[in-house]
Amino acid sequence: MNASPTPDSQPNDAWAEITDLAGSLAHEIRNPLSVIRLNVELLEEDLEEVKSAESRRALNKIRVVKSQCTRLEHLLDDFLQFARLNKLVLSAGDLNKQVEQVLDFYSAEAKQQEVEIVRYLDADLPHIMMDSRTLQAALVNLIKNAIEAMPHGGRLEVRSRPTLKGVALDLIDTGSGMDERTLLNMFENFFSSKRNGTGLGLPTAKKIIEAHGGLIDVQSAVDRGTQFTLHFPTPRRI
Repeated sequence: MNASPTPDSQPNDAWAEITDLAGSLAHEIRNPLSVIRLNVELLEEDLEEVKSAESRRALNKIRVVKSQCTRLEHLLDDFLQFARLNKLVLSAGDLNKQVEQVLDFYSAEAKQQEVEIVRYLDADLPHIMMDSRTLQAALVNLIKNAIEAMPHGGRLEVRSRPTLKGVALDLIDTGSGMDERTLLNMFENFFSSKRNGTGLGLPTAKKIIEAHGGLIDVQSAVDRGTQFTLHFPTPRRI
């Protein structure tokens, strides 16, 4: 005899079905979008060789279409990351290692932008339960945002530390900071203070942290900088 689903399992099953469907739809959209982008780029190359005023105007329109294709591709990437959050596989891992990999990836960009990255990573930090690929995506979003908030240089301090209930990671930048409206809405889906932002980066990062059993705190002030603090539990000892 088959057991009836519990009340709690029905919403979870429905959510999984919706996200699977949405993820499949996003993949289907991506294929024709790639074709559109490729042909737009070919048109751009052709028009760059023509020097008439009409071609200049057409070229400007082509570039608008190209930029919107890029924006849609970024939106799909963020949405697919968002849709995968019900499929995390957690295992014990080194948070410091994940952070180091992301910082190393952005070190050249930070140096070019005159952003000093200071690392205070506790060598004895306990392991946490993580899905390394997904957690790294959240760290990429947060660190990338911090560097972008300092276009004229600054300092990014990255600090890991043990806490009474687990571990914490502080990301402290000296960038432009956020106003009250942005602070209130930053984790709302599709809200973005950036001109070409998808509005899914920070909501996805928050959901990734929460899917790891963690919490994310934010403190910010305009022209003074921002601090994100990520809190993670450590595995229980048996």
